[in-house]
Amino acid sequence: MNEQPARQKMSVKELMIVIVISLGSFMAGLDATIVNIALPSIAKAFDVSTVTASWVLNAYLIILVSLLLAAARLGDIKGYRKVFLAGFAVFTVGSALCGFASSIDMLIISRMLQAIGGAIIAALGAVMVTSYLAPSLRGQALGIVAMFTMLGAALGPVMGGFLTSAFSWSFIFFVNLPVGIIAILLGLHTLPRQNPVSPGGKIDIPGVALVFIALSTLIYGLTSLQGTDSTGGIPALIISVIFWIIFWFREKRAEEPLINTGLFSNRAFTIQNISVMLIQMAMAGVMILMPFFLELVKDLPTDNAGTVLLALPIGMILTSPIAGRFSDVLGTKKPIIAGFVVCAISLLLLSTISQNTSVGHVVIYLFLLGAGTGIAYAPLNSAVMGESPEKERGTTSGMIKMMTNLGSSLGVALVMLVATAALGPKLAKESVHNLPVSDLAGAFDVAFLFLMGIEILGIVLMLFVREKNNDFSTDGEPVAGF
Repeated sequence: MNEQPARQKMSVKELMIVIVISLGSFMAGLDATIVNIALPSIAKAFDVSTVTASWVLNAYLIILVSLLLAAARLGDIKGYRKVFLAGFAVFTVGSALCGFASSIDMLIISRMLQAIGGAIIAALGAVMVTSYLAPSLRGQALGIVAMFTMLGAALGPVMGGFLTSAFSWSFIFFVNLPVGIIAILLGLHTLPRQNPVSPGGKIDIPGVALVFIALSTLIYGLTSLQGTDSTGGIPALIISVIFWIIFWFREKRAEEPLINTGLFSNRAFTIQNISVMLIQMAMAGVMILMPFFLELVKDLPTDNAGTVLLALPIGMILTSPIAGRFSDVLGTKKPIIAGFVVCAISLLLLSTISQNTSVGHVVIYLFLLGAGTGIAYAPLNSAVMGESPEKERGTTSGMIKMMTNLGSSLGVALVMLVATAALGPKLAKESVHNLPVSDLAGAFDVAFLFLMGIEILGIVLMLFVREKNNDFSTDGEPVAGF
């Protein structure tokens, strides 16, 4: 029996590289959700409607997702270090402009600038890990990055509520400034200088435009279907489908496409990208529903509800790095399936909650969901990157982030559609605050069952992925087994 080499440990320099990348992921995740709870204050400050204020969220998301693939490609062309630090600078400047915005229009435009930087730092995280660190450290490093990403997204509403209540809505953007400055300074000293993967390459601008149109109409269509006047929703969704199809055929024929469509001939690559989207759909769906349940059904104050919601990110924090290390030894398939199973069980438990359910039980169920998400997410990142050829890793990194954010968008939109359908015509006649508690709880239970179905779909899909040899990491290099 051949003796296998011991697991490699991160050096201080490697850990610093991961920390810089993780800070970027944390900020990108935080700003994707921190605005939600401050929207009423923003609408009041600028004397605009809730619909108008919601574009502070929508504009950020549309720009972010539309530019993820282009940002990854730019990193391949210009070099990851240079583009990543430039993105961090743009994000930090955009945050400052958001905080100083004197009108809703200026705030929305500043959010769009912020999203450009957010797209860059989100798209390049995974590819920088795989480029700068040894293959045997990939799962561990990606676990740390994933932990910071999910922590940022999950803590956004909690931090946003505190900062808005204690100071003002502007501080939800000012909080990024010291983090951004520190990360840029650390990055200048720690991130290695490497030659670009594809010097002299080009960005597929028509492809970027097609993604923007397809995504914009998708978000508009799904949002419209939730209102009392949904006449524009279906046409928008039809337009979205048409443009996604045009984008696909454009990428198949483009000389330097945003996406190498040939990668999707690899069944494992395709399924695991879909799984990234599914795991994020379920978490985003729960995160949008639980504040309503806790505040309207359980009648908890906003700050107490935020404390309860911390159970979910704590579950992710505790499991994500460990799952990453286990995936380096056991392969990725088993941890991914295990994570989906834990998530499905937690959502089944959440579908039983009612006004009489104790807060303690809700905390346990949310913790389980966070733990399951953390168990699956880091190995999924590692698995997708492991299926990608080295020259395509920048594009693949952007694809992972695109599927993650697309999952968030779809999760929120679809779970609200399900809850709305479960409530029936009552929702169109009365404010959600005036509906009977039993009706609200029942609608939430139906929505949680819908999300459980998404997790079960993830389990089924992963069964069709060929198991990796347990004695090899995601790059095929031997690692120590148990």
